[in-house]
Amino acid sequence: MSAHAAWAHPQLAAQVLRARRDGRSEVALRVEPLHSAQQVLRLEQRIQALPGVQRVAIDAPARRARVVWDPQRTPLPALLDAFAAARCAARPLQHDSLGDARSREAHDALKRMLVAGMFAMQVMTYAFVMYVGAVDFVDFTTRGLFRWLSLLSTAPVVFYSAVPFYAGALRELRERRLGVNLPVALAVLLVFFASTYATVAGRGEIYFDSVSMFVFLLLGGRYLELRARHRSDALGDAAIDATPLLAERRRADGGLETVAAIELLAGDRVHVAEGATIPADGRLESAQALVDEAWLSGESRPVRRRRGEPLVAGSVLLAGPAELLVERSGDATAAARLGALATRARQARDALPQGHDRDAGRFVGRVLLLTALTALGWLLVDPSRAFASSVAVLVVACPCAFALTLPATLARALGVLAQRGVLVTDGAALEPLARADYALFDKTGTLTLPRLPDDAVEPLRGDDREQVLQWAAALAHESAHPLARALAAAAARQGPAPRAEAVQVVAGAGIRGELDGRALRLGHAGFALAGGVLPDGAADTLLLADADGAIAAFHLDEAARGDAAATVAALRADGIAPAVASGDAAARVGTLAGRLGIADWHARQTPADKLARLQAAHARGHVTLAVGDGINDAPLLAGADVSAALAGGTGVAQAQADLLLLDGRLHGLVDARAIARQVRRVVAQSRRWSLGYNLFAIPFAAFGLVPPWLAGIGMSLSSLAVVLNALRVGRSDAARRPALPA
Repeated sequence: MSAHAAWAHPQLAAQVLRARRDGRSEVALRVEPLHSAQQVLRLEQRIQALPGVQRVAIDAPARRARVVWDPQRTPLPALLDAFAAARCAARPLQHDSLGDARSREAHDALKRMLVAGMFAMQVMTYAFVMYVGAVDFVDFTTRGLFRWLSLLSTAPVVFYSAVPFYAGALRELRERRLGVNLPVALAVLLVFFASTYATVAGRGEIYFDSVSMFVFLLLGGRYLELRARHRSDALGDAAIDATPLLAERRRADGGLETVAAIELLAGDRVHVAEGATIPADGRLESAQALVDEAWLSGESRPVRRRRGEPLVAGSVLLAGPAELLVERSGDATAAARLGALATRARQARDALPQGHDRDAGRFVGRVLLLTALTALGWLLVDPSRAFASSVAVLVVACPCAFALTLPATLARALGVLAQRGVLVTDGAALEPLARADYALFDKTGTLTLPRLPDDAVEPLRGDDREQVLQWAAALAHESAHPLARALAAAAARQGPAPRAEAVQVVAGAGIRGELDGRALRLGHAGFALAGGVLPDGAADTLLLADADGAIAAFHLDEAARGDAAATVAALRADGIAPAVASGDAAARVGTLAGRLGIADWHARQTPADKLARLQAAHARGHVTLAVGDGINDAPLLAGADVSAALAGGTGVAQAQADLLLLDGRLHGLVDARAIARQVRRVVAQSRRWSLGYNLFAIPFAAFGLVPPWLAGIGMSLSSLAVVLNALRVGRSDAARRPALPA
């Protein structure tokens, strides 16, 4: 029988399938990690070749796939079997519209930007003819034609592309705050209608080129920001699906039935197979079990549970099977509560006003005040010129340079940091990073990494130590897990390892594969021995085994990251007080903190404890930086003023973090801090230029002395100055940032 036969049940399939109008169905799947573009392409081709499959979309970073197909021709179990045959196990996800909403939002933003760009280029072409006509006479008929062509080309920009600004302006008015959307919306509409009136009347100035280009530039910046946000959201998708959809419930007669995990009730008894994910919170009824709770505690070592002790949903059973007495399921599980805690922490942080928003509010207020004073002045002197002069002030003072200052500088900063191995998922995080004075670090996986000491390889059959290490490395090379990387790094010191075939990574358990026709398993004892007898002391080690039993044991411990001490010292020298909060034992946390020179450390910390400690520091007036890598760090990362996670960490940690350290090296924090401070200086300089430009140009505009071509040149030059100033980011920061100690 197929391992996925349970999905043929109509009630179970109804949870994951979405019917389409064309008669086909759509399913979202969680897939095993795909490490290369070639793997993604081969998997897409294999699934696309199945009967009835219309479309396959694979999002490798989010570990998700979406398939549109005809279930009558290829049943859901057969589809899942095809994924398994491609060595990429897939699990159906509950139907939700999050991915569709993100896709629609991105497509809508892209379409509006492309429409604005296409018509803005056309309007600029028409404007060039009229600008030339200001120097070399162009007859009035030709000028009128190009005015009408400009009007027709600008209309789609104003009534389609600029709609998000109108919506944002209405939202700001409802919230009783001043933002950039309000002057943009006012300027676009007033300038367009004023230019339309001038075109119809055949007299007066037009500003169609300024409107269309301004909308295009702002939409371009917003689209880049949207893509960064969606990427951050996608990184968290895999973690949202940690709890399985199916469970094997024990019936009254002792038999097993496959049910939806959300249907489990307190008091139900559930059978959990070895290597499976625990579907609900409860108590262990078996004698003992070895479980991987790294998602909750952040510790990579397996935990041995005995009868009556708690098991949490999302943990992986390494040695089993086990019987579970359900206590909580669905939204009441620890995984759901942890996610809710992270959400509340991020909402509380986002509710605080940002410095950029306050600056924008002040700037907008001044622009609107100057516009109103201009209109009032001309109403007293010459009412016929009041509207035109007010529009000219809005065009000249419209926050073009101001609005471009932050996006242009951030775009440069994000590019520089990406080259240095730091991905910024939220550009607004650089401002609090420049002011941060308190950093709270997780320990395991953040400040430390697993390592394999020279004397930690224990052959169990008399094989050569170097030989068994090479066999294990042949499997470990195929996994990104920290334990596997530590083992592979130890073997690399002896030379290149052989290449294994048919390698399959089993999440939370280990790796299986073939080497010279010999089936090998590497992982925790329960997985490696496939239910065999565990050697004494093997529960907390990695074992290499074949069909005859254990071949070797690898006793890994942990050591501080190579650049941890230097990074902590550099941050302390730059005015940031470091602290450590970990779920590990006090002895290990204290030893590490002593090595790194961190006096403020705390052990046996739950996710809520870490968040409370961070919030206490914030209440004392600190600007907080949080650094972590595990699911248990998600509330901490979400609640900090600015947060960073290592790219090798979990999807939830990455989704909540503002910065991702792509190369796995902590020194990226030092670079990011230096760049953040330089961004702050450059933005302040560019805004001073914008203010100076406005102080110089607004009086001329208020007196009606700024023709359209001059306004266009002024806006272009001010924007060019902002962009050129932004290019300074990353060029002179090396002399300002603290050097990493040798």
